[in-house]
Amino acid sequence: MSLPLLSYSPSSQNQRVAAYEVGGDEQPRVFSTDDLFSASDMDALIEAAYRQVFFHAFKWDRQTFLESQLRNGQITVRDFIRGLALSPTFYNSFYEKNSNYKFVEHCVQKFLGRDVYSEREKIAWSIVVATKGIQGFVDQLLDSQEYLDSFGYNIVPYQRRRVLPGRVEGERPIHIKNPRYDAYHRNLLGFPQIIWQSQVKRFVPQEKQITPGNPRMFLDMARGLAPASAAPARVSVGDINIATAVPYRQL
Repeated sequence: MSLPLLSYSPSSQNQRVAAYEVGGDEQPRVFSTDDLFSASDMDALIEAAYRQVFFHAFKWDRQTFLESQLRNGQITVRDFIRGLALSPTFYNSFYEKNSNYKFVEHCVQKFLGRDVYSEREKIAWSIVVATKGIQGFVDQLLDSQEYLDSFGYNIVPYQRRRVLPGRVEGERPIHIKNPRYDAYHRNLLGFPQIIWQSQVKRFVPQEKQITPGNPRMFLDMARGLAPASAAPARVSVGDINIATAVPYRQL
């Protein structure tokens, strides 16, 4: 018998405030199958789903069977998101490398488009993970009323109310403020590693780069040449016998 979801109180987050923002160019783009007009629109929707769930999908990570079902209208966007959440890539990248609390935080941000309300919400969903497993947790998260009210069946989840009008700096994207690996696994991998500074120091602007045929290209080669012949011997003028050294014509 599974335990019921532990009750928790929502906190005052921006996505809970009605009419909080005014539409504009800074609003996140909404990808929905209701607004598809060409095959390229479907491609953009699928890429947005991968970006929301995986942040980046390599060729090996792509779920071609789910993509085919979505293109043919056999499944909804919500089913596609469910398939990505239950894929080996998501399991290996987020579940195995984190605790249940961190895994819950990732899933709430990616699938509900918001931060967790409190530690109590983390504990509540972590109990679901422990009792129902990952599939039961994902199903309950995507079947929740909050998900259906926010994204329904045809909209790709996105980070809601991220850009804050009236503030110099808005909320950071979820992939930046919440790293994939927990602190324990980051320490094992040696993160963070500042490996780009030497590349920046060696950067040469294009206008200062040496072009083909420039004599400066051969400067190091010329300096590396070592002459094989010995230096000529120095002869003093006093040691030269003019009478014998200088030829003359005999009569």
